[in-house]
Amino acid sequence: MNEDMEIVTKRFTDLRRELGYTQSDFANLLGISNTTADIERGRTKLSGKVVAELLKQFKINPLWLFGDSSQKFLAVTNVSVIPKVVTVNSSENENMVLVNAKAAAGYPQNIQDTSWYKQLPAFDIPLPEFRNATYRGFQIEGDSMLPNLKPGEWVLARAVEGLKDISPNKIYVVVLQDAVLVKKIEKSPNPAVISLISLNENYPPYSVNTEDIQELWQVSSKITFGVDATSEKGLLRQLQESMDELKNQLKKVNN
Repeated sequence: MNEDMEIVTKRFTDLRRELGYTQSDFANLLGISNTTADIERGRTKLSGKVVAELLKQFKINPLWLFGDSSQKFLAVTNVSVIPKVVTVNSSENENMVLVNAKAAAGYPQNIQDTSWYKQLPAFDIPLPEFRNATYRGFQIEGDSMLPNLKPGEWVLARAVEGLKDISPNKIYVVVLQDAVLVKKIEKSPNPAVISLISLNENYPPYSVNTEDIQELWQVSSKITFGVDATSEKGLLRQLQESMDELKNQLKKVNN
């Protein structure tokens, strides 16, 4: 195997492992028969079709593959995540639109339809924390973000200008082509892909293409309901009473 071939096979193999695919899964993804084993052993040259698929799906720089560049991924361009529509009140102040769980189902498809937004409630919060930025309210659906966010609660989120502003310690509302999700975001070495993370460990993380993101909102606060006055001591007392009751039931069973 010549030196150029060694570079190609090594970089191809390292890339597959970095992306987390088996040889057969990677082959299926790239339209290769059986597995990528022959490419990784240097028995088969990397075809133009495979190089094109790597560029299309993962933004892999062809020059990097062949050892002519140190830049593995090409920059992702034209990914706009800013709000597609904003609304204002009679005083020309920007409104905060509220998107409930039912409306969220149609939000991705109507994201640029100004008339669609008229059906949604909107208001202005006269607090300095909500000035000089675009905010939107979204209702939580499902339990994937427990314990921090409960079903039915609302989050108030600020518009994000670009993917470069993503922080791993924040929660985001991610508007995809077909869904509105509330998740943490983890960047990957491939700028064309990000991972969406749930706080509820029962939900595994999954990857989405950045080009599928229509809007991105960073959660800044939440609105919750059913707040009671149970103190920490009161909660401990309730737990103790529950344990005592359970012990009494067990004694009755044993007797």
